[in-house]
Amino acid sequence: MLNNADIQGTVPIGALVKTSLVDYPKKVSSALFLYGCNLRCPYCYNKDLVTGTFKDFEAVSFNDVMAHLQKRKNVISGFVISGGEPCISPFLEPLIEQAHELGYSVKLDTNGTFPEKLASLMKSETCRPDFIAMDVKTSLDRYNLVGCNNTDNIKESIKIISSFPTEKREFRTVLVPPLVDKDNIKEIASLLPKDASWQFANFKNINCLDESYNNIEPYTPSQAKELVNLAKTIIEGANLR
Repeated sequence: MLNNADIQGTVPIGALVKTSLVDYPKKVSSALFLYGCNLRCPYCYNKDLVTGTFKDFEAVSFNDVMAHLQKRKNVISGFVISGGEPCISPFLEPLIEQAHELGYSVKLDTNGTFPEKLASLMKSETCRPDFIAMDVKTSLDRYNLVGCNNTDNIKESIKIISSFPTEKREFRTVLVPPLVDKDNIKEIASLLPKDASWQFANFKNINCLDESYNNIEPYTPSQAKELVNLAKTIIEGANLR
């Protein structure tokens, strides 16, 4: 449970990007990356967010975030809560609720391993996100490679998020060669709603959590395009960012 010292004090909770044009579709936003994650994706480049060590970025407190949102509320309309994995943070609900009180639309980024939390948020009048983006890492049979052994949670989260209106949700996949190939694309597609916005990004072999991934060559632009075109034959809303 949070106390007043946590919210009003200087407890570091993550890193804040004060202005972003890319994190919230069609909105200028601020993006908060909360520390802590229950997965260990080998290609993750946000080591400090995963471990909470705060070596490579300037950490902010809850109070810092709210002060910024208050100051910028007439300029910025979106607030993104990402991670790490925000569903493990005790600050998630207070962040959403207070951002809503300031008039912000709130986008939540999640890895989908906590369907109970998502269901709870969806039922809340004050803490329901206005947009949800879920990372779908790979096909279910390979989720153990990112540290997840309960793929029922992944399927349930996809089901919950799919109940959101199409324009208020998206699914995202990073094209990591050991995790995502043509077969994996087909298997992921079978899990998603046909009207999904499915956003792809190419893998970057820089500062990976598993250092061996720094030696893995990303897909070439033509290879990445081929994979996304395959996805588009199944899910029309597939797109390479």
